[in-house]
Amino acid sequence: MDMLVPEEHLLRKVDRVINFDRIYGFVEQYYCPDNGRPAVDPVVLFKMVFIQHLFGIPSLRRTVEEINVNVAYRWFLGFDLTTKVPHFSTVSYAFATRFPSEVFEQVFSWILEEAVVHGCIDPSVVFIDATHVKANANRKKYTKEQAKRAARIYDEQLREEINQDRIANGKKPLKLKEQDEEITVTKSTTDPDSGMFHKGEHERAFAYTTHVACDRRGFLCWTLLLLPETSTTALLLIPSMAERWSGSPKLKPWSWMQRTRTCGSAKR
Repeated sequence: MDMLVPEEHLLRKVDRVINFDRIYGFVEQYYCPDNGRPAVDPVVLFKMVFIQHLFGIPSLRRTVEEINVNVAYRWFLGFDLTTKVPHFSTVSYAFATRFPSEVFEQVFSWILEEAVVHGCIDPSVVFIDATHVKANANRKKYTKEQAKRAARIYDEQLREEINQDRIANGKKPLKLKEQDEEITVTKSTTDPDSGMFHKGEHERAFAYTTHVACDRRGFLCWTLLLLPETSTTALLLIPSMAERWSGSPKLKPWSWMQRTRTCGSAKR
C-alpha cells in the first residue's frame, strides 16, 4: 500500500506532522476495555471525518464510498486493499452519541496548538466576526416567552483603560450598566435553541450565529462557536478562548481581543 501513495500526496504530509494517537487519550473513558463487542478504532473514525472535510466530500455516505476505491485514503486509515471500511452510520453514531462536545473541543484545541507551535498561526493579533446561519425551523411555529437579556461581558481592566483615555481627552467616564431586565423573546417550537433573526432587508427567520476568530493571515480559523442568533459577537467567544488557552504561553492575545469593538446582533 505504501508504494501506491505518492510521496507528495497531501495525506502523507498530514501524517508526518500530526500524531493521531493523541485521540486515544481523549476518548479512552468512553470505551469499555473488557466488555462488549470490539469497537471500531476511534482514530479511524476521526480520520474518516478528517478526510471528508479536507477533500470537501459532501456526506459521510459518500466518504465511505470514496475510501472504498481510493488507495491514499485507505493508506491514511491504516487499511489494506481488503479491509472493510466502517459503515457511515457507525461514524455518525460515534460523533452524535458516543463522544460529547468536550472531546471535539479537546481535539480542536490540540490541533490548533500544534499549528501555533509549528508557526502556522500567529496569535499576536486575532480578528473576530460573526454571521448568521439559518436554522431548520418553521418561522410560523413559535411561542412568546419572558427571558433575561444577556449581559455584555465588560472586562474591569478594559473599563478602566477606556475611562482613563476619556478623562485624558477631557471626556466624562462611561457608566456601564448591566442589562439584566426581562424581555419578551420569540422561541421556536421546532428548534428551541435558535433565535429569531431580522436585520435590514433580510427575511425574518430562526437562525444561529457562527462566531469565528482568525489570525492576521485571515484564512486560519481560531475557534468556532455556534450560538443563538440573539447572542452578541464575542459575548461568549472571548472568555471561552481565554479559558481554553490560559495555560499556553504562546496563546495570549486576550489584551488585543478584549479591545475589539464588535457589533451587536439582531434582537429577538
